[in-house]
Amino acid sequence: MNKVFKGTGVAIVTPFKSDFTVDEPALTKLVNHLIDGKVDYLVILGTTGESVTLTKDEKVQVTNCVIAATKGRVPLVLGIGGNNTAEVTHQLKTTNVAGLDAILSVSPSYNKPNQEGIYQHFKAIAEASPLPVILYNVPGRTGSNMSSETTLRMANDFKKFIGIKEASGNLEQCMRIAKNKPKDFLLISGDDNLTIPMMAIGAKGVISVVANAFPFETSEAVRYALKQDFEKASASYFQLMEITDLLFADGSPGGVKAVLKKLNICGDTVRLPLMNVSKNVEDKLGTLINALQVASV
Repeated sequence: MNKVFKGTGVAIVTPFKSDFTVDEPALTKLVNHLIDGKVDYLVILGTTGESVTLTKDEKVQVTNCVIAATKGRVPLVLGIGGNNTAEVTHQLKTTNVAGLDAILSVSPSYNKPNQEGIYQHFKAIAEASPLPVILYNVPGRTGSNMSSETTLRMANDFKKFIGIKEASGNLEQCMRIAKNKPKDFLLISGDDNLTIPMMAIGAKGVISVVANAFPFETSEAVRYALKQDFEKASASYFQLMEITDLLFADGSPGGVKAVLKKLNICGDTVRLPLMNVSKNVEDKLGTLINALQVASV
């Protein structure tokens, strides 16, 4: 199963209509755009999918729409996480996982548990989940870091955990995981602009935001890196670096939705408390997109 999640995964956005309802035709169009762009798997209801602003029924709606649009062409990962361990385990036990291949579960936010609390939270998830689980460490959002020692402890103690999406930005921490992890446990980049350095130390791919807009370019870079051709991999990724930086300048996924609107994939509507990007960021993104399109001709 862990071999399935090597390469480029995409944390897909949830397109909304102007009235803030889920835009299923646009979501279907996005799925086809990504699969045509040669990505390896899709992640539903992650942070980029604005999962925290979706109702329970909307989460089911989005999941079912992606499953139907994908038609089994690539594996699917569903985001189920939170800071209430009992609620997360309840969701894992009651969610219909037909058509899904794995769970992505983020380390608890806001509560700021210690390392033992994080371990016990994920132990409960391992025992409740009907599917393999990819851990997710993103201290910039959760307010607490999952240490390499805790990650390795969980990787060794539970076969249910098949990898970690590491978005700490700490390459030394990632190196410790790469050095000491079980052979089949996947280290996955959670930062687009750190993907190639992380793959140089042993990561097997990325769960990407920028790939929503540029799936082929992202996937091509990752494929080069998997072949240990880091010169070509870096060259491919360098063309996306400035765009990627701007995607987060006014909050994500506002940035990537602005790009997707320019590419006529879906609208740029986001739900509060998120806002659309500023005119300044939008104009800069437009300039960079035009330059990238010209360069690719």
